[in-house]
Amino acid sequence: MTTVGLALPQLGPVVSGPLLRDFAQEAERMGFAHLWVQDHFLYAVEQEGDYAGSASSQPAVYQSVFGPTEVLAAVATWTSTVELGTSILVGGNHWPAQLAQQLSTVDQLSGGRLTTVGLGVGWSHEEHRAVGVDPTTRGRRMDDFVPVLLACWGEDPVEHHGPFFDVPRSIIRPKPVTPPRLMSGMWSAKGLARTAAQYDLWNPGSMPVAQAVDLLGSINAQRPAGRDPVGVFYRVGLESTAGKRMTVDEVAQRVSECAAADFEGVIVETNFCREIEAPEDWLKILASLGPVLEAGGVPE
Repeated sequence: MTTVGLALPQLGPVVSGPLLRDFAQEAERMGFAHLWVQDHFLYAVEQEGDYAGSASSQPAVYQSVFGPTEVLAAVATWTSTVELGTSILVGGNHWPAQLAQQLSTVDQLSGGRLTTVGLGVGWSHEEHRAVGVDPTTRGRRMDDFVPVLLACWGEDPVEHHGPFFDVPRSIIRPKPVTPPRLMSGMWSAKGLARTAAQYDLWNPGSMPVAQAVDLLGSINAQRPAGRDPVGVFYRVGLESTAGKRMTVDEVAQRVSECAAADFEGVIVETNFCREIEAPEDWLKILASLGPVLEAGGVPE
């Protein structure tokens, strides 16, 4: 069975605490297996480079984004069974020792339900500079980021001395109930090599499933001997950031394709749906997604 989850309401002016609570609880009641957050914190009025490498500007809903770890902490207390994950945190927006503590806190609050931490190198030069990170170093910084994160979730005392991060011999707690699996959101040739070397899962989206299968083969061909193959959580938007709309049946068909490819899970993204003008619009979209669950093996 391929599990099906949802990106949480996080973008745009109508997101609120009550909406997040109602959405998360209803998604859990319906049988969605996991809920996910994403990560941006500013909308550059004058943007350098293309949005995600493919568009001249970000979608307008990015002008307001609820913080990812804060949303996860709230959802952890509003739900009881659904798994939680990040798809995707931008490494440059965070510092690994602090992030390790924040995510461990979420995992403890949820009773061990933070099962997957997705990380990517990001694309926004403006966000990197706003937190004091040189955007040209974001790939190499990530190579040092992951070992710090894993060390902080391991046995105390923690110690790390690398090219970007220096953690003195320390006690860092709380620890997660079980260390989350790491998921890569990287797509470049170097990113796929990093995925093979350091990650448990990969998070493709906006590409045909067959292409994702081919790239997954490339990742696993580079996998160090003795490590389990990298798995996949595939991301599909009911409406893409470019405004391309899929029907619910088309999303369900994509989930069926992912199941045939033996992908572990699918994340359905609805933050960019143009009809969202009020909180009830989020809940109407959620109510329409029963066929998507069924395609993943969960009866309506």
